[in-house]
Amino acid sequence: MTLLETWRDKAYGETLSVKDRAKLWKDYFAKEKSIYEELLEDPSKTVSGTVKELADKWDTDIETMTGFLDGINDSLKKANPIEKMKESTKVTLDLDLEKLYKNMVAAKADWLYNLPQWDKHFTEEERKTMAHDQRMSGTVIKDKKIGRNDPCPCGSGKKYKFCCGKNV
Repeated sequence: MTLLETWRDKAYGETLSVKDRAKLWKDYFAKEKSIYEELLEDPSKTVSGTVKELADKWDTDIETMTGFLDGINDSLKKANPIEKMKESTKVTLDLDLEKLYKNMVAAKADWLYNLPQWDKHFTEEERKTMAHDQRMSGTVIKDKKIGRNDPCPCGSGKKYKFCCGKNV
């Protein structure tokens, strides 16, 4: 079983009780927040190392680090091979800050997208715009329905029911 499969089975599977799963996620979110606080201090500095080295660096276990790498992978300039990852796999965390912020908004992770470290990288207005754009990206906006007596959209000047809507 790969590291990612082990993490996903533990985090989302049926092996833990409700109480243990709640503790797992509480601990995970606290660790995740502390890692992001450090990464956002200087995101121009690319962090790299093996999965084991990064787990040791941030004082966490391999499974939690795997979960973190799974979560951040879509926010990197170049994704890591998380599906095949082993403890000795070298990974690189080269952040795409805009993508990272939008992904945090999409995940509704307010404890992450409200970190004070974001103030160094984006103005409040930029963050609001990115959050709005992210929220709207999943919203379907339907065009106004053409009524039978409306002018035909083809530009003929006729009513829709006598032109393009005739055979509908």
